[in-house]
Amino acid sequence: MIPRDFIDELLARVDLVDVVGKRLKLKKSGANYFACCPFHGEKTPSFSVSPARQFYHCFGCGAHGTAITFLMEYEGLGFVEAVEALAAETGMQVPRAQGTLSAAEAAQQKSERQLLLEAHAKAADFYRRSLERSPKARAYLEQRGILPATAERFGLGYAPPEWQALSAVFPHYGEPLLEKAGLVIANPDSGKRYDRFRDRLIFPIHDRQGKIIAFGGRSLDGGEPKYLNSPETPLFEKGRTLYGLALARDGIREAGFALVTEGYVDVIMLAQHGLTNAVAALGTATTGEHVRTLLALTDHVVFCFDGDEAGRRAAWRALENSLEALKDDSRLRFVFLPPEHDPDSFVRANGADAFRALIADAAKPLTTYLFDELTRDEDLHTAEGRARLAHLAKPLIAKIRAPMLRLQLEKELADRTGLAIETLHEWIPPAEAAPPSSPRAAPPRRARPPARCAPLPLAALLLRLLIAHPLLAARLPVELLPLDEPEPEWRACAALIDAIEVGTLDARATPAILVEHFRSSEHGEAFSRHAAALLEETHSWEDAESTLNDVVHTLRRRRLEREIDSLIALGRQRKLTPEETLRIGELLREKARLTPVGTLGTLPAPQPP
Repeated sequence: MIPRDFIDELLARVDLVDVVGKRLKLKKSGANYFACCPFHGEKTPSFSVSPARQFYHCFGCGAHGTAITFLMEYEGLGFVEAVEALAAETGMQVPRAQGTLSAAEAAQQKSERQLLLEAHAKAADFYRRSLERSPKARAYLEQRGILPATAERFGLGYAPPEWQALSAVFPHYGEPLLEKAGLVIANPDSGKRYDRFRDRLIFPIHDRQGKIIAFGGRSLDGGEPKYLNSPETPLFEKGRTLYGLALARDGIREAGFALVTEGYVDVIMLAQHGLTNAVAALGTATTGEHVRTLLALTDHVVFCFDGDEAGRRAAWRALENSLEALKDDSRLRFVFLPPEHDPDSFVRANGADAFRALIADAAKPLTTYLFDELTRDEDLHTAEGRARLAHLAKPLIAKIRAPMLRLQLEKELADRTGLAIETLHEWIPPAEAAPPSSPRAAPPRRARPPARCAPLPLAALLLRLLIAHPLLAARLPVELLPLDEPEPEWRACAALIDAIEVGTLDARATPAILVEHFRSSEHGEAFSRHAAALLEETHSWEDAESTLNDVVHTLRRRRLEREIDSLIALGRQRKLTPEETLRIGELLREKARLTPVGTLGTLPAPQPP
């Protein structure tokens, strides 16, 4: 449990512009900074960062949050990990439990994930040092054309041929953690343990934030299997992990598309030739999760496969598995190399410019590739051929959830088969609902919030006012808030007033601090949503004071009206007591003194950046 006051202090010290600026190219425009949103593909910057409010908001997809939220979504971190990373960048120490812990107690308190990450980091360092001492492994790299600087960039290593080489860095070689990490194998019969990787070139596999979570090993002596990956572990799932993604993120943004290849060396050699936007699946077909991960970085993905039959089969599986992940703004293309080449050999033989030209000239859009494959062996001049095309296309189109893309494919199928598009639309079943998002999946896209032209509800207006100017909370009597009404904003306002009154929140806190302070409470969603909306609006201190006066005036008037109505309703049921009759008179006179106010929804309507 990280103390709230530490999180408040952390966010008070950090500058969101610096945090985002280290990862995105920001450009100042007016009071805020803008960039292309990292959470959905776009060409025109709509991702706004406010230095005053220490909050970001995307006008395109609705993504918003604080510096902590940004690290969680951009780097794929959990909350505690994001706080620790932000604290490290700021030079702060995250508070720990009181008292001195023994080494054993400290180890027990570490999460399994952290222990596994440490084991992988230690093994990777051992493999790197072993590469330096192995003429055989260095000769293999030279023969493959991999330069020392490239090997260092990708952290390549070498696993010695000894059965228990890792015991040199893991004195407790028998601990179960090494087996759980996939570094060691235990013989089920004899119980003897030995290294999983022996006499292999080692390729570290990283997660989205660049931490080593697994390894791939390439045989150097022709032994089988040629490539060997770590097994799936609590850190590593093949279907969710892409080799080289952590290093390719900037290259993907610069190039405007992600390039998906089949092998480790393809990614490495393309990067060595300046094509730094390449990634690879890990010994498995490209999955929908792979595509969703990439579409969180770019709206354009190019699959590059060998031109042989195996490469074409892999491409078709990639297409089938991608359909459910597509959005209407997604672009998928497929390019095939000459049969004698893979990306590694092609770029070495012909250079980077020839590779770029091949992609530009020969990459087929998804629709073209799909129908080319489906019609390769069909004669569309015959009724049977057209019927078979419809039969083959039906289950593929049925997977597509993107409505406009699906409609375009139905139209293309109608043109090729001569069937009415209405007939196809009824015949092809609707796509199944999207599966629930996983904590390890890319951040989901959010729908663009609708423009607000009508005045804001009073509760929402007041909460935004207090988020923007929490100093005003001291001037709002909490007893005026109608906490029995359904709007959650009333209770969020009361929680903010109470927190400032008791001193758990500074009245000068930024919106980012407020959002993180209430993150885990019932009010977290309301604070986050309305803090994001504030980035679409401008409101001066003078406007805020005037609006607060109007809000207080209206709340008092509503309170009087509710009490008057209650007494009048009571009078319909029975005769009022003299005290109740006197009270109605007092309330009516007080109401008459409260002059009506105009429309309170005076916060400006959102304007595009």
